[in-house]
Amino acid sequence: MKTVHFAKNLNLSRRTLLRGVGVAMALPWLDSMAPAFGKQAKLALKSPRRFIGVSNALGFHAPNLFPDKTGKDYQASRYLKTIDDLRNDFTVISGVSHPDVGGGHRAEPCILSAAPYSGSNFRNSVSLDQLMAKYLGNETRHPSLVLSPAGTTGTSYTENGAMIPPENSAQQLYAKLFVDDSPEAQQEMGVRIREGRSIMDIVGAEARAVRKRVGAGDREKLDAYFSSVRDLERRLMVNEGWTHRPKPKVDAAAPDRVADSADTIALQRAMYEVMFLAIQTDSTRFITMHSSGSGQRVPLKGVDQGYHALSHHGRDEEKLAQLAIVEEAQVAAWGELVRKLEQTSEGDSNLLDRTMMLLTSNLGNASAHSTKNMPVIFAGGGFRHGQHLGFDQKNNYPLPNLYTSMLQRMGLEIDAFASATGTMRGLEMKS
Repeated sequence: MKTVHFAKNLNLSRRTLLRGVGVAMALPWLDSMAPAFGKQAKLALKSPRRFIGVSNALGFHAPNLFPDKTGKDYQASRYLKTIDDLRNDFTVISGVSHPDVGGGHRAEPCILSAAPYSGSNFRNSVSLDQLMAKYLGNETRHPSLVLSPAGTTGTSYTENGAMIPPENSAQQLYAKLFVDDSPEAQQEMGVRIREGRSIMDIVGAEARAVRKRVGAGDREKLDAYFSSVRDLERRLMVNEGWTHRPKPKVDAAAPDRVADSADTIALQRAMYEVMFLAIQTDSTRFITMHSSGSGQRVPLKGVDQGYHALSHHGRDEEKLAQLAIVEEAQVAAWGELVRKLEQTSEGDSNLLDRTMMLLTSNLGNASAHSTKNMPVIFAGGGFRHGQHLGFDQKNNYPLPNLYTSMLQRMGLEIDAFASATGTMRGLEMKS
C-alpha cells in the first residue's frame, strides 16, 4: 500500500472545549462555532468526516435487494422500499466482490480488509475502518468502536491481521460512552495506562535486541509484532489524555436490554441507538457493526424457522418467504439510523452528509456459500446518490475501489486500497 499523506485543509478548526475547575469537556460540532467573519468564513468551517460499516454474515437475497434496472429511475426492490424515502441519500451497488476472496463463511474477516483468502495460510490485513482510525482517530475519546450484537466476531483488524474483539452489549457501550467513571476508577485507569506504556518500552527494547540475532523470516515476524507494539502505545497515549475528562452528556437513556438473544432485529436497533449518539457527540468517527447470524428463530410474525437455516434456503419458496421477512426488517432497521443522521443538522448540512455508511456482507449468496456479487448499499458521505450502480454479474467489479473512494473522501491520499484498481467508477462526490 502506498504511503499515506493528509490532503491539505487549513480551514478545519480544532474542537471547542469548555474549561473550568481543572477539567475540559468537548462539545459536539455546533453552527455557532463558525467564526463571525461573514458568510465565507462560515462556509469554511467543516465538521469532521466519519464512517459506519455494517455487515451481515448471512448475506441478503439478491432478487429482493437489487433493482432490475440500473441508473437513477429504477423501481425499488422489496428491501429498498423500506428506505425509498432516502433514495437520494444512498446508492445500491451490484456486481461487485473482493478479488481472490472465496471460502464462503470463512471470508468474514475479509469484509473490510479485502485480503485475499488463502485457506489455512490466510493472514488478514488492516481493515478499512482501522486504517482510517490510524491516521484520523486521535481527535476523539474513542479512535474507533467495534461492535457485534450478542456476538464475538468483528470485522475490524489491525495492521498485523489481528481481530479487534467487539463490544456486544448496547447497554455496556452506552455506559462506556456516556457514564463517567468514579474518581477511584479514573485513578486506577491512569495507573494502568502508565504501567502499560512502561511495559511497551521494555518489550520494545527487548524486541530490538532479539531482532539483531535472528534470520530474515523471524525479523519479518518481529517487525509485525513491533508494529503492533507501536500501535498499542499510541492508543494508550491517546486514552491517557481522556482519562480525567468528563464524558459527554446526552438526554437519551440507555436502550432497554433485549431479553431474547434470538431477536436479531431488536439487538441491532439497540446498537443503532447508541451508535447515533456516539456520532452525534463526536465520541468517535469510525464504527463497525457485524451481525454473525443465529441458528435461532427471529421472533417476527410469519417466521417459524431458524435464521441460519432460512439463509441456506436451497431456493425453497417457503424458506425464501420467511427469509425475506427477516432481511427486510434488517434493511429497515439500518434505514432508521440513516434517517436519524439525515434529520440531524450539523453546520450547513447534516450528519449523514458527513458520514459514509456501508451496508454489506461477505456472502452474495449464503445458500451457495458464494462470495461473489456481494450486497452493497452505500449512503451519505457527501457523494451523489440516488442510483443503482450495476456491474457485471459474472466478472465482478472490485469492491475495494469503493473503499479507495472512501479513503480519499476522508482526505487520505491513497491510490488503491488492497486489491483495488483505483476509485469506484460511476460514483461522484458532491463537491
